[in-house]
Amino acid sequence: MLFRPFPLLPLAGALLLGGCALAPVDRTPPPNPVTPVEFNAGMSRLEAQIAGQCSASQQLLAGTSAQNAAMTADIREVGSQLRSLRSQLASMDTAPQKAQPALSQCQPAMEGLANKELLGRSEWIGLPSVGTYLNARVASGANTSIISAREITNFERDGESWVRFKLGLNDADDVVNSVRDEWIEAPIEREATIAQESGEEARPVVSLLMTLGPIREQVDFILSDRPSDDFPVLLGRRFLMDIAIVDVSQSNLHKRPEFTDGE
Repeated sequence: MLFRPFPLLPLAGALLLGGCALAPVDRTPPPNPVTPVEFNAGMSRLEAQIAGQCSASQQLLAGTSAQNAAMTADIREVGSQLRSLRSQLASMDTAPQKAQPALSQCQPAMEGLANKELLGRSEWIGLPSVGTYLNARVASGANTSIISAREITNFERDGESWVRFKLGLNDADDVVNSVRDEWIEAPIEREATIAQESGEEARPVVSLLMTLGPIREQVDFILSDRPSDDFPVLLGRRFLMDIAIVDVSQSNLHKRPEFTDGE
């Protein structure tokens, strides 16, 4: 019996093809079909979005155009002002220079000072009722004037309070010699409290006729210990008020008054 080979190769190929045909294939399901209504709604949304973007762009362009127009107007205005300034400068350069009028030499108006006497920081005073001159320091910081006195004694005359004293002078003080150690009497006008090293103390106040240059006034003086090492008299602001002004850069602007037996 003859043996015939079986055709295996064609059979194997047929089996492979059959297996491929039987294997499942993964496929994405197709989208649902769009209805005409949905299509129109989508197109409307797209058109609205595009229209909004166009409107924003137009507004931006309009704002930029307005800014550019304003800047252009400002530049033109500045240019116009510059041209005007140049024209004014040119006319000033070409115009003839006018001679400036000479300022008249005049004293400034000083209301309230016209009738006041100018005093230096120190001045000679006269005491006609006492009969002497003394060198006084003008002290606007003090309220009441002070005269140096010693051996102050209170007494009563005709029912009124009086005081007796001598001038408190140093050897270097200029004074009429006959008055240096003479007693002086005057009624007490009032009492004033002054500060001493030992505390406050009440001192008598007398009114004496005083001259200083053209000034002739009754002046209240506190009788006190020597108020200054250099001056036996201090002139306070009560005397200065309304009648004098002080220039502290000067001294002895008025001459010393003269009395009998004067040096």
